[in-house]
Amino acid sequence: MPNKFFRHISGLLTGAMVMLLLLSGAHAQVLSSTVKTETGINQAASSSQKRVTRLAQQTADLLSEYRAVVRETESLKIYNDNLEKVVMDQRAEVVSINDQLAGLEATNRGVIPLMLEMIDTLGKMIESDMPFRLEERRARVLRLADMMDQADVTASEKYRRVMEAYQGELEYGRTTEAYSAPLPSTGQTVDFLRVGRTLLIYQTSDQVTTGWFNPATRQYEDLPDIYRSEVKEGLAIAKNEKAPNLVMLPVPGAEVAK
Repeated sequence: MPNKFFRHISGLLTGAMVMLLLLSGAHAQVLSSTVKTETGINQAASSSQKRVTRLAQQTADLLSEYRAVVRETESLKIYNDNLEKVVMDQRAEVVSINDQLAGLEATNRGVIPLMLEMIDTLGKMIESDMPFRLEERRARVLRLADMMDQADVTASEKYRRVMEAYQGELEYGRTTEAYSAPLPSTGQTVDFLRVGRTLLIYQTSDQVTTGWFNPATRQYEDLPDIYRSEVKEGLAIAKNEKAPNLVMLPVPGAEVAK
């Protein structure tokens, strides 16, 4: 009797263990399936998150690019508006320049003959003036005459040079100078003393000969010895070798009208 009981109990236990094993295996399968499902969900969620992140980055890039294009478009619009104003202003300037050129051409037709007359008058004035630095002044007139035939010199530059020559001649009347040059009557090099356009005196380096250009006779003439020391001192003052001082020099008298 006891043996049957134990066999019965043993059979029950064995069945229970088999049942437990079956249940455990089934539970394991369910758990494994659940884990796989959850893993798949996580992977899908991760992939979705990556796609969302990628799309968000692409959207941000597109937005940034759009804003850059908008800024560039606005900048180009402002630039084009300004460029249009500049072009309009340049067109107006071209019209103004063309009008000025037309007026300048008319002015040149009147100015060129005037400048030619001024150069001719300057040459005559030099020939009738005191003959100081004569070759230098004649050469200036020749340069001006040659300049008038040069096409690469503008009319305004020609006028400027002519006026500059006249200004130089005017300066001679307000200055005093000493310089060395050959005496036209003898060819001997002497020291000249020019006082404005009024007086032209000369003296040899050894002070043996002292003379002047007589405007009445338009000849170079010797002066009395009483002027020797005065002329010597006047030359020294003009050369800045002595302080300015009063010197006695011959002055041409005023011509009496007849």
